[in-house]
Amino acid sequence: MREKIEEKLEAGERLSHEEGVFLIREADLLWLGRLADEVRRRKHPARIVTYVVDRNINYTNICVSSCAFCAFHRKPGSAEGYVLSRQELARKIEETLAVGGTQMLMQGGLNPELGLEWFLDLFGWIKANFTIHIHALSPPEVVHIAHLSGLAVSEVLGRLQRAGLDSIPGGGAEILVEGVRRRVSPRKCTADEWLEVMERAHGLGIPTTATMMFGHIERPEDRVTHMTRLRALQDRTGGFTAFIPWTYQPDHTALGGKHSTAVAYLRTLAASRLILDNIENIQVSWVTQGAKVAQVALQFGANDFGSTMLEENVVSAAGATHRMSRDEIVRSIEEAGYTARQRDMRYRLLS
Repeated sequence: MREKIEEKLEAGERLSHEEGVFLIREADLLWLGRLADEVRRRKHPARIVTYVVDRNINYTNICVSSCAFCAFHRKPGSAEGYVLSRQELARKIEETLAVGGTQMLMQGGLNPELGLEWFLDLFGWIKANFTIHIHALSPPEVVHIAHLSGLAVSEVLGRLQRAGLDSIPGGGAEILVEGVRRRVSPRKCTADEWLEVMERAHGLGIPTTATMMFGHIERPEDRVTHMTRLRALQDRTGGFTAFIPWTYQPDHTALGGKHSTAVAYLRTLAASRLILDNIENIQVSWVTQGAKVAQVALQFGANDFGSTMLEENVVSAAGATHRMSRDEIVRSIEEAGYTARQRDMRYRLLS
């Protein structure tokens, strides 16, 4: 199997599902890391690692999904539920711009009180008052808004785009295998609906990212199925700018369980670089792994250090404690032997 995989990668041929499972389940870690690093260098020969300066603004924590892995959400009517005011949003955006931020990552719960008109008005207000990229609304949120409005996903996306939506984050993907989703997020959109949102968005010229939350109840076979479904969609649309695999955080969640090891993370990250041959950028998850493992991940296929995350609430609610400033991100990249460069969502380098 090893020799066949090496030959296929050398020839630029696509790996099969079976070969992907071998990589995650039993391949030698250092051999796997070497292959991923070779492919990464082929795609990105310059020793540059990128990052983006943004803020993760969670506009509401009220959610009807109640996913088993989520410690952030509050049910409608909860005294701890909130919807951010315009005044609070303005403060957060101004702080982001003041430190050189170029975009806001805006996600929240599936709040039954927030329909399409609320988002259209919000995005219009942001664009009228601030020069900032709106990277917002994961596919489950888009599907939820479509259900509330009684409109098709494509119509909702078109109206959001005209109001100011610039790109869509890849959240809510978890594992794109329905048997897994029914156990960890039964009231969230299906795997097919998640993919449909992304395909419709790409058709409108809205770029997106893709994520995978792993290390809970899924099998290596499920992780590979997730990746190959993304790969097939990318073949059709070319709209994914990056892939971000990150590990499930079990603390304070209904699902519970154990934290993934650094080895399990690096193995899956390296496999993603080899399987996702048509997604150019692989992002580390320093939020769940910390700076040291993230540095190692740059030798296991990753070429992007992700976001400064001036604010992060969802993953931290489940036990993640890592924090990094912009200077710390730059220093981490440079200590690993690379040149740090700020980018935008489309991976264009900024001066």
